[in-house]
Amino acid sequence: MYLMGQKPMLEPVSPILSMSGISKTFSGVRVLNQVSLEVYKGEVHALMGENGAGKSTLIKILSGIYQPDDNEGNITYKNRKLSWSGPVEAKKNGISVIHQELKLSPNLTIGENILMGTKFPKNRLGLVNWKKVHEKAAEVLHSMGSDLDPKTLVSQLSVAQQQVVEIARALSYDAEVLIMDEPTASLTDKEIEKLFNIIGDLQKKGVGIIYISHRMDEIFRISDRYTVIRDGEWIQSGPITETNPEHLVKLMVGRELNTLFKREVKQAEKRVDNKVPALELRKVTERRTVKNASLKIYPGEIVGLAGLVGAGRTELIQAVFGAAPILSGEILIDGKHVKINTPADAIKHGLAHVPESRKEQGLFLNMSVKENIIMAELKKFSKGGTLKWKLISGKADELIEELGVKISSSEQFVSSLSGGNQQKVVIARWLATKPKVLLLDEPTRGVDIGAKTEIHKIISALAEAGLAVLVVSSELPEVIGISDRILVMHEGQIKGELSREEVTQEKIMHFATGGQ
Repeated sequence: MYLMGQKPMLEPVSPILSMSGISKTFSGVRVLNQVSLEVYKGEVHALMGENGAGKSTLIKILSGIYQPDDNEGNITYKNRKLSWSGPVEAKKNGISVIHQELKLSPNLTIGENILMGTKFPKNRLGLVNWKKVHEKAAEVLHSMGSDLDPKTLVSQLSVAQQQVVEIARALSYDAEVLIMDEPTASLTDKEIEKLFNIIGDLQKKGVGIIYISHRMDEIFRISDRYTVIRDGEWIQSGPITETNPEHLVKLMVGRELNTLFKREVKQAEKRVDNKVPALELRKVTERRTVKNASLKIYPGEIVGLAGLVGAGRTELIQAVFGAAPILSGEILIDGKHVKINTPADAIKHGLAHVPESRKEQGLFLNMSVKENIIMAELKKFSKGGTLKWKLISGKADELIEELGVKISSSEQFVSSLSGGNQQKVVIARWLATKPKVLLLDEPTRGVDIGAKTEIHKIISALAEAGLAVLVVSSELPEVIGISDRILVMHEGQIKGELSREEVTQEKIMHFATGGQ
């Protein structure tokens, strides 16, 4: 099968997996309607669609978490109709899912995680034979070309290494269909290359792979065929060689969409006349990575912060927001020196921070949309220790409408929203504080193409309204498309500055790799 080369034509054989006319209804709402999907041995099949299109529901049906609606459609696996009673049965029959949020036990070893759910080998006394457990795990790892030690605790592994363990666990069940949900979202370029090599080896062994990603370059690099679903319905399937990114985007969103947002500069062009930066850093050093970082951001300007993973971009933003201690240097807001030791200090001085991981750091998943929106401004919405819910609802509804958050009600749990709408809720929370400076760390990570463009437009509109915006992004087309200026970090230092007129991906990478 294909990997990083020419794609041969698939042999005219029966698919290992066929889902035909699958539907699913929750509380009277039809979230899947007559969806079909076919996967062949040894192919990478891209499953595409915006967040909320129904991809997750389809995968949960395939993996036994949900059951499809009665008397509608059928699933055929290895030429037999199937109906799983649960995920364990699906795994035992060779269908495994590697979720975007990895499902490992950090306090257990690699070997224990790999064989979890299987029968551990026993000794004569009926006790677990740990030597054989680790030997068996090592065999699986070796078959993937991995040299990880099965005795190592998972808590000591990087995200990329944990992903290898997830794949090994799937292979311990003799997986014949492997579903990978946004597997590269948290990986470096080098780690992505290793993952693609593993995918290539799995293809050679005949494993059929369903690959979910919003990254078009990956889709066209490793996929053989694609299926697009939109609003819970099958739209189109076909060979990847017979389509292009623009066509796929149109199928996914139902309209023409320019995937590379181009900011129209209005306010930013006037910044040279505004002598006072909204935010200025002078030789800021924090304890982990950042060394002597200096920058200026003016009202109405979007400054992109580019660099490779580990360059110190997130650490710099956290230090400015008071979430990490600053060892030396100065911070000025509107030309005045300020002391920021905590996030509360930062908020008081007009800073807002949308963190890199919205689920772990940015949202209260077990709370409603409106509760999340007003969380940073509880004092403003309370009197005598009692919250003013009418005032809260009014403010939440105002921001929900302004940012175009798609919900049924502000009472809806934020955990039930798509990635793009969750990110809008985080942004809404900080807009409620009326900030002067907005710090955005990977604002479109894990959101679909349509939502990404909407978020870009929101960021641009906020800058036009006078906010100073600092954006960290690992996607070079994004940082180029949305920024007025771009600063590039390398090993904790700002190595270069590029204007929107002169910037190219090559110039960014020159500075990001240490060039002068």
